Amino acid sequence: MHAEISFIGLFLEASLLVQLVMLTLMGFSVLSWALIINRRKVLTTARDDAETFEEKFWSGSDLSRLYHESNARRDSLAGMEQIFYAGFKEFVRLQKQGRAQDSILEGTYRTMRVALSREVDRLETNLSLLATIGSISPYIGLFGTVWGIMNAFIALAEVQQATLAMVAPGIAEALIATAMGLFAAIPAVIAYNRFSYQVERQENHLANFMDEFSTILNRQVMTGNN
Repeated sequence: MHAEISFIGLFLEASLLVQLVMLTLMGFSVLSWALIINRRKVLTTARDDAETFEEKFWSGSDLSRLYHESNARRDSLAGMEQIFYAGFKEFVRLQKQGRAQDSILEGTYRTMRVALSREVDRLETNLSLLATIGSISPYIGLFGTVWGIMNAFIALAEVQQATLAMVAPGIAEALIATAMGLFAAIPAVIAYNRFSYQVERQENHLANFMDEFSTILNRQVMTGNN
């Protein structure tokens, strides 16, 4: 009796459609956890790298020296350092062309804005997939539940005398589909909300740095003109 009401037993006795629903939800669960682990690593690294570079930036280092250090490893730059590198590179290029002050600052800011947008896109990679898993998994599980219960009542109608023992396995397999849908959805929704908040905070952090850096470049231009 125990074997019949175990998870494996119920899965093997379930209809093909309910089995497909369970396998799909198991796949969603595995995928969502893989995405959660990956995004957590990416966001933690981005935050730590930003803090490290910001500390170096505000330590009083010469901007040209900091730029050359970044340029030496330009292929691996990301986050705040990438925004700094892109902005300062454009700033130097426009200065060499003899552009007007407003043109230099506007072009530099626009370049940093593009770098910021790319960084946010990188941090948000696969977050929409997490949101999709979190939103559709309960409905897929509910579909399996409805199908399983429907089969249980159809089987019940074919017998003369119905007992709880006859209908219990069918209802149990149906409810497992719902449980698996929630099991896949809940971590995905929690992770999506948390990561979205972290991305928003990181974006604000980078935007504030971009504004502060623009102010520093503005002072340099005004000093140079004077």
